[in-house]
Amino acid sequence: MHPSLPEPSGTRTPRPPIARRPAQLVGNTPVLWVDEPFAPPGRGFHAKLEGANPGGLKDRPALHMIGEARRRGDLAPGAPIVESSSGTLGLGLALAGLTYGHPVTVVTDPGMEPPVLRLLTALGARVLQVGAPHPEGGWQEARRERVAGLLARTPDAYCPDQYRNPDNATAYRPLAAELITQLGRVDVLVAAVGTGGHSAGVSAALREVFPRLALIGVDSVRSAVFGQPAGPRLMRGLGSSIHPDNVDYAAFTEVHWVGPAEAVWACRQLARRHYASGGWSVGAVALVAGWAARTYPAGTRIAAVFPDGPHRYLQTVYDDAWCREHGLLGQPAPSGPDEIAEPDARVVTRWTRCARVRDPLARDLAKAGAR
Repeated sequence: MHPSLPEPSGTRTPRPPIARRPAQLVGNTPVLWVDEPFAPPGRGFHAKLEGANPGGLKDRPALHMIGEARRRGDLAPGAPIVESSSGTLGLGLALAGLTYGHPVTVVTDPGMEPPVLRLLTALGARVLQVGAPHPEGGWQEARRERVAGLLARTPDAYCPDQYRNPDNATAYRPLAAELITQLGRVDVLVAAVGTGGHSAGVSAALREVFPRLALIGVDSVRSAVFGQPAGPRLMRGLGSSIHPDNVDYAAFTEVHWVGPAEAVWACRQLARRHYASGGWSVGAVALVAGWAARTYPAGTRIAAVFPDGPHRYLQTVYDDAWCREHGLLGQPAPSGPDEIAEPDARVVTRWTRCARVRDPLARDLAKAGAR
């Protein structure tokens, strides 16, 4: 084990057979080998199944951000937690609230799937929905404004601010340590990008051991994260209408944008062929990781983070009627990405790759300075 990485719980000391608290169920998630139809026999990638956590990948940052806020004194005992979420972080915060004894309010929008809304309520969280998107920042900015209003009216409330909180990224160091224990070596990491937390945190920790690690970011079409124009998105859980501070642009080797029909195809192939699937992020990541397995040299060890499982998507990704309504079925299997030389060369509408990654806000500032 590299000395700078924390030892993942359960690698040397087995997990107790009975968890005394639900938070003890977080981490030590399994890895599954995935090959066909994403890559030919003998080629494939290792999928880290974060859906095996009680609520998904974001159980990790929710517990870590709340624990650190309490340690610093930013969050007083019993004080309310208020945060914006499209779903998965909300589930993690419900777990953190139960673990540490805090009431949780999740601010979301009408795109939250009804099963997730009901589950959050069942877990004890209060769920508030904004009614209209922000004219510039879309639903995310509208949710953030609602959170700001709630914080102003509740002086002792705490917002983890997953978009800007560095604890979001550091929460994923144990995930990196688990990958090292499970795989021995990681050459390529494929990760979806929304808040930027897990791509930044896992890659930074892995690069302490594997300096030549390649990081492939996976974004959604109509997402502003990597310099494309923002627009309405069917895909939730990856992409953003704003530019989160936690995105480590310098860490990426390349970026791929994936469309919803391509993600649906990949999700359903995973379910049918590997009995392990998930939502939009999982499908998009599997599509890109399969491409990496086909194009990188034989023997390259590729790890792909699957953030969640399929259950919250049974009324969308896995619902034939819903998918037909949105034109997501009956299209040919995606064979590979289009290519663009610059992230903003043109507006992308399907799977597209760019080997150059830069911070779009830095470029905007440079243009403003030149004027």
